Amino acid sequence: MTLPPELAAVAAATKGFLPPDEAEALHTAARAAGAGVWLEIGSYCGKSTVYLGGAARDVGAQLLTVDHHRGSEENQPGWEWHDASLVDAHTGRLDTLPSLRRTLWDAQLEGVVTPIVGDTKQVGRWWTTPLTFLFLDGNHTERIAQHDYAAFARHLVAGGTLAVHDVFPDPADGGQPPWHVVQRAVDSGAFEQTGVTGSLRVLRRIPGAAFS
Repeated sequence: MTLPPELAAVAAATKGFLPPDEAEALHTAARAAGAGVWLEIGSYCGKSTVYLGGAARDVGAQLLTVDHHRGSEENQPGWEWHDASLVDAHTGRLDTLPSLRRTLWDAQLEGVVTPIVGDTKQVGRWWTTPLTFLFLDGNHTERIAQHDYAAFARHLVAGGTLAVHDVFPDPADGGQPPWHVVQRAVDSGAFEQTGVTGSLRVLRRIPGAAFS
């Protein structure tokens, strides 16, 4: 089942870096994960959040999305993906939270999606809730990507779904940290890969396998 047209229109109008085929694959994988608590790491302005939130509403899940909303390195002034329209005039810093809130309002997903404003190191210290679905699409430095996997993937229940974005096995295509996360997950024996669409990888937590 694809995203309803009214939500697809909101997602299409939302700033972000998720191609349509990967977005639909993410939506499909999330729906298949079923009810429970879902966690998105890295929401930016909410494009992927709409796809996940629409799926969560359909299956009765609750989606939490974690982002400090100050942007990654590539979003800062002087970098390739900087968007001056997202700079807060009061602080002079990037702030994507207002955009996310507008996106959720337009998509009528405020009752399904709970934004958490903070970096993953802060949130990872206290997170204990079991997850049925986890989407990793936050900071793509090696250190933070590995931290996010270690801090949150351990909370996936047996059979739970892990999705990782911007996975490029060939360094000529993009950065390597998300690819290293996928390699770590599979090589640990805790996860098996179940889907590939563009730079999106979908994995399943193997029942009975220890996390590492």
